[in-house]
Amino acid sequence: MTRTVAETVKSAAQKLPGIDDAAFGPCFDKFAKSRVVLIGDASHGTSEFYRARAAITQRLISHHGFNVVGIEGDWPDVRAVDRFVRSNPAPKSVAREPIFKHFPRWMWRNKEMQEFVDWLREHNAHLPPNKRAGVYGLDLYSMGASIKAVIEYLEERDPETAAIARKRYGCLEPWVENPARYGRVALNKGYAPCEKGVVEMLRQLLAKRLTLAMHDGDDFLDAEMNARTVKDSEQYYRAMYYADEDSWNLRDGHMFETLRLLLKVKPGAKAVIWAHNSHVGDARYTSMGQSRGEHNIGQLCKQHFKDSPEDVTIIGCSTHGGNDSTVAAADNWDEPMRIKQVNPSREDSYEHIMHDTGIPSFLLDLRNRPENDEVREALMQPRLERFIGVIYRPDTERYSHYSKAILPRQFDALVWFDRTEAVKAFEIAQPKEELSANETYPFGL
Repeated sequence: MTRTVAETVKSAAQKLPGIDDAAFGPCFDKFAKSRVVLIGDASHGTSEFYRARAAITQRLISHHGFNVVGIEGDWPDVRAVDRFVRSNPAPKSVAREPIFKHFPRWMWRNKEMQEFVDWLREHNAHLPPNKRAGVYGLDLYSMGASIKAVIEYLEERDPETAAIARKRYGCLEPWVENPARYGRVALNKGYAPCEKGVVEMLRQLLAKRLTLAMHDGDDFLDAEMNARTVKDSEQYYRAMYYADEDSWNLRDGHMFETLRLLLKVKPGAKAVIWAHNSHVGDARYTSMGQSRGEHNIGQLCKQHFKDSPEDVTIIGCSTHGGNDSTVAAADNWDEPMRIKQVNPSREDSYEHIMHDTGIPSFLLDLRNRPENDEVREALMQPRLERFIGVIYRPDTERYSHYSKAILPRQFDALVWFDRTEAVKAFEIAQPKEELSANETYPFGL
């Protein structure tokens, strides 16, 4: 008899031990030859996704030489985390401020992220500085903080250039608290009033790279990345008022370029990327690319790092919902976080096929290999796939959270959890910090 798709998946699925089991991480050794491993999540507020990414990443760092962790967070915030995990104190000129404090706070200010950060600091403590793994922010929603960081750096190293930076970035000052308003103003004016200044500022900083980077490579890299973020965010907020696909492509293009530059300045580096499935799953095989002309960091990595088919591995994480499954999300943008029930997946979705296997948690290898031919063929028909971001609207889920995809081409592997629960956000459960970490712990600022 012909097997159902769920039966075919079940025969190929590798059952996973508990995330906290020492045997969980080694299940992913098969992907360790890649230079870049992207690990997605089907929602930004699910504990199992964060914990699984952390366990996989710990294994890749401790046993396979990965030393760059890039996350869907802003460079200045994540830089504070990086200094902590690498025991690299910030210069006195850098003001200590709360991190990950803008919407959506729970995305990184949660117990699951804290536990990974604590693990990485402990792991790095036993290594020489040049062997320590770092954490880096790939996103561009930090216009104001990035401007401040560039000026603080230059005031200490090159006061004359710092004065020029203040003048050029001053054009953006009226909008740093609400950058989206700048895009509206630029649209109304018919031109970009601040574009020339931010581009010139980056060029001037890069012209001084040899002089400045010679003495403080890490701090110069920090300034350079912040200057790039200012330039790209200025363009991003303008694009928001022209076309959604333009702003999306600019954002993911910025994420990719940040990753590419990190790998360039760290020869031999191997990176793990944490971002939403919509960012890491190859957009060419989803409605994003096929209907809306959007690309993402996963697609760009596949296209750029192509010396070997295994140079890039994309792993998605997904869940069925129902059975009291919960997620942390908001009703609308910039509204409070709520713990919401996740609807059971639709019967015409990939998620429902995974649910019908009856396996609570498994890893499905989807790479283009002979041993995977049967399961790949069974899943090759385009189907609906659920995407929950920082906003979740269960009542309109079909139209607001489902999109078509071709799973075996979108991902190289899928990590499945049939039932999941919300992240433990600090706004609900405060982090427990050791007194010795009190002065430097990034989340506690």
